[in-house]
Amino acid sequence: SKPRERRTFNGRDYILEESITGDFALVKAWKADTRGNLIFKRTALNFNADMAKAGKICVAEVEEIVEAGELDPDEIHLSGVYVDRL
Repeated sequence: SKPRERRTFNGRDYILEESITGDFALVKAWKADTRGNLIFKRTALNFNADMAKAGKICVAEVEEIVEAGELDPDEIHLSGVYVDRL
C-alpha cells in the first residue's frame, strides 16, 4: 500500500487516516419529536449520537414520539438534522 500522510502537531508525529463512514446508522432513543430531535436514556447516550452523525442515513428507533415543540431544548441530545427516518 502507499505510505500514509504523516504530520507533526506540538512536537508529536501522527499518521493520518480517513474516517469510517457507514451507509446506515441505526440508533435507539428514548423519546423523539416529529422533527427527529432525540433524547437518549442511560447507556444509549454513550455512542448513539456519534454513530448517527457518522452514517450517511440515520434511522432512529424510539419508544415515544411527541409533537414538535414538546421536548425541552436543553434535554435534546441529538438534533433532528442528523436523523433521516423515525
